Formats: sequence, C-alpha cells, structure tokens
Amino acid sequence: MAAIAAPQPRASKTESYVDNKRKEDIRHANIVSARSVASAVRTSLGPKGMDKMISTSSGEVIITNDGATILNKMEVLQPAAKMLVELSKSQDSAAGDGTTTVVVIAGALLEQCLLLLSHGIHPTVISDSLHKASIKAVDVLTAMAVPVELSDRDSLVKSASTSLNSKVVSQYSTLLAPLAVDSVLSVVDPEKPDMVDLRDIKIVKKLGGTVDDTELVKGLVFDKKVSHAAGGPTRMENAKIAVIQFQISPPKTDIEQSIVVNDYTQMDRILKEERNYILGMIKKIKATGCNVLLIQKSILRDAVTDLSLHYLAKAKILVIKDVERDEIEFITKTLNCLPIANIEHFRAEKLGYADLVEEVSLGDGKIVKITGIKDMGRTTTVLVRGSNQLVLDEAERSLHDALCVVRCLVSKKFLIAGGGAPEIELSRQLGAWAKVLHGMEGYCVRAFAEALEVIPYTLAENAGLNPIAIVTELRNRHAQGEINAGINVRKGQITNILEENVVQPLLVSTSAITLATECVRMILKIDDIVTVR
Repeated sequence: MAAIAAPQPRASKTESYVDNKRKEDIRHANIVSARSVASAVRTSLGPKGMDKMISTSSGEVIITNDGATILNKMEVLQPAAKMLVELSKSQDSAAGDGTTTVVVIAGALLEQCLLLLSHGIHPTVISDSLHKASIKAVDVLTAMAVPVELSDRDSLVKSASTSLNSKVVSQYSTLLAPLAVDSVLSVVDPEKPDMVDLRDIKIVKKLGGTVDDTELVKGLVFDKKVSHAAGGPTRMENAKIAVIQFQISPPKTDIEQSIVVNDYTQMDRILKEERNYILGMIKKIKATGCNVLLIQKSILRDAVTDLSLHYLAKAKILVIKDVERDEIEFITKTLNCLPIANIEHFRAEKLGYADLVEEVSLGDGKIVKITGIKDMGRTTTVLVRGSNQLVLDEAERSLHDALCVVRCLVSKKFLIAGGGAPEIELSRQLGAWAKVLHGMEGYCVRAFAEALEVIPYTLAENAGLNPIAIVTELRNRHAQGEINAGINVRKGQITNILEENVVQPLLVSTSAITLATECVRMILKIDDIVTVR
C-alpha cells in the first residue's frame, strides 16, 4: 500500500515572526536623547534657576538662562534631540517666553511615553490620547484665565515682571518691566489693536553705565558719532532730515579699469571736475533747506569722501554716515519721510522734521539722538546700558522676552497665575477626567497629567525646597478648591500666587502645552531613521 504523504500545514500570517526590536530601539534612542536635552535646561527653570555659561568655538562667552538661547548655541547632532531645539524656537516665535518650560514639559511627556511603551501600549494610541489631553488642557487653562484690559497698566507690568524675575537681570525688573509695557503700548496701532510688530521697537545697546541707565527714547538713537572730520556741526535744532541711498563722492566706472594721467593739467582737470560734481550735489541738497543727512552704507564706493565732508561742513549740514541698509525702513517710518535714491529726486517733501539732532557723550563713546520728531510714526527706541558685554547681551534678551509677554497680552487679553499653579490644576483635572475614560486612553491621559507635575517639582527643586513635600501640599490645596495656589519661591511656601502678582499671559501656557505635545507625538511616530549620504 502506497504511503500517502500528509499535506504540509501552511504557515498562517499569525504565526509568522516579525522583528520589532529595531523599531523599539530607534524609538527608545530618540526618546532618551531628547530627554537628555530637556534635562540639560531643566535646572535653569524659574526665578531661582541656575544660569548657563556657554563658550562657543570662536571663543565667545555667553551667560544666560533663556532656554531658546541655550539650546540654540548647543551643538546637537541627534535628529530627535534637534527637534527639541526647534521646539524652543517655535515657542520663542509664538509666545516669546516659556522657552525652558516647553522643553521641560516635552521631556517629562517623553519619560511617561517610555513607561507606556514598556507596558505594551501602541505608539499611535498614545499619540492620539496625548492630542485629546492637550485640547482638554487648553480648555481648562482658558477657564482658569482672568481677562485683562490694555488700559490696566499695572497688570501688564506684573506679567512683564514675572518674565524678568527668572532672568540674570532680575534685580532690574522694576525698571525694565514698565519700560517694556510703555514701549509696546506706544507702537500699538488703533486700527489693528490685536497686532504688535516688535520690529517697530528698536533696541540699541551701548556699553558703559549700568542697566539702571537704560531708557526709553521717543525718537531715534544711532550708536555712532557724527562725521565731523572737516569741522561740521554736531548739534542741529529745527532739523530737516534726509535719508539718502546715493553716494556724495566722485563717480566710478562700472567696470574695473585704470586711467593713466601723463600731464599735471589733466590731473587738475580731473580734480576740478570732482569738486564741481560734489559741489553741484551739495547745492541741490542745500536748496531744499535740508540740514541733516543720514547716508546709507555703500558697498561699491565711499559714501562720502573727505572733500564732500569738507563742503558739507561749509554748508552747515550735519552728517551721519554708514547707516545700515536694514535700518532704513525703521528710520523712514519713524521720521515719516521717504528714502531718496537719486540726487535728481531730492525734494523738500521727502524730508523728515525734528526739533533736535545732537551728539551725546555716553560712557567711552558717543551716540546721536534725534528727538521731537514731527508726525512721528508708531515706533520707539530703547537704549540699553550695561557694565560689560555679557550683562548687556543678557539685558537685551531679557527685555525681548518681556516685550514678547506684553505682545502676547495685546493679542490674547487673558492672564493666568504662575508659580506652577496652572500645571498642578491641569494635572488634578486631567487625572479626574482620566478616570472617566475607558481602556488605554485613560492610562495615557493619566500619564499626561502626571508629566505636568514636573513644572512645580522643578520650581521647588531649583529653589532649594523639598519638592515632594511642596508638590504634595500643592495638590492638597488645589483639591480643596484653591486653584490659584502656587509655589512662592521667595517665601519658600505655598501662597495664593495671584495676590503675589506672579502672573503670565494665557498664550504662553497654552502654546507651551500644545507645542510640547505636538513635538512628543512626532517623536513617538518615528520608528526608523534613514540616513542619506
């Protein structure tokens, strides 16, 4: 009897082995490297946070605790860690403040994701749950927020002070905060009340003095001296100002060539032509009544020569040369005049008018101030002083953050408590919401809620307090209904943080949570890195 061969069982799809090890390894490596970036800036969070000294390859030294600056200067090679650097840049452009907070929240969320992944929850489920939790978090924050009016100057100053209190120049917050508020309010256009362009606020840095000498100037400030090599004026009242983009110097040929002069009469003729050419230009300028010239920097040839400066001095015209090309727009907007590109277009209606243009000695250098501008545009200038370059740069960065905070309040007129209060309240409310949700979603939302506790925990840790005791007490106070209870790092205890004037714009908190969640979801979804050579 012939043996009948038993049919071979076909391998079903469920039995086939799929190696997911590489995907898990890449995801794990991404999360670990991104978390290490977050932990690097974590110590600089809050008013008692530490500062970082950054030494660049060129030998430049920067001292700061601004998250965006620290991350920007770090040389990060791992692609997922670079995403955290981009995240802090996004927060900087969206809100201007909270650049450290957003990275710390992202790091805490990634830590929780690692835990959820180790429990076997699929990355897509975690990602969708985080998205839902972030939408709910924004709703909770909006419900907590207190509306604010732009006429309420005190509230704006309080929020700018809160931003400045965590900076290196925190001792000067009483001076810089009102200055930031006044400068933003002075550039708000009544026709577009929700829009503020920070390019309308020019920050001029001048070494010397202390940060206390920083001032708001209603007009223009140039960090250069008047060109008076030929004995021209250094002060001009009732100034008629022209911004010119052409050169007051002898013309050059378009192509590179040399002219051979073999007779001194030819030499005299060339010099005479040059003199006549320059004199003709200056006569046209003087005929319009112009007595102050702002000359744009020229690449092709000298904007002014010694000869033209001599004739301008004779004509009693004050000259400021080497004005940068990118400053022209700001200057013309401030002076309410038009830039003049050609001598043929030089007319009186294109001039700007001011009461006074003068050269002022400041520290070891000089500056030029233009004040009392007639029909001045909606711009303002802040003159920042500092005893050394490091303090000066940090004062500028801190002032920029304070300006951004006020800008946030102009575009979204809501304030929220600081000091870890919103994060702990979010954690409590999301934790309660997680209990209502079914299945994996509940686990993921609870993890999101726990991650938010990293902010009050870090604030307490950086202030030298007992973080576990503080956060536990904070939870207890919020459970009793004190939604504005936060960490007062000065007193080292928990108080009603709104009464302590520790406030921040709603936009800073909402954008931090939304952007951090977006970044974490992106990192979670990556399961392979393909390198293209």
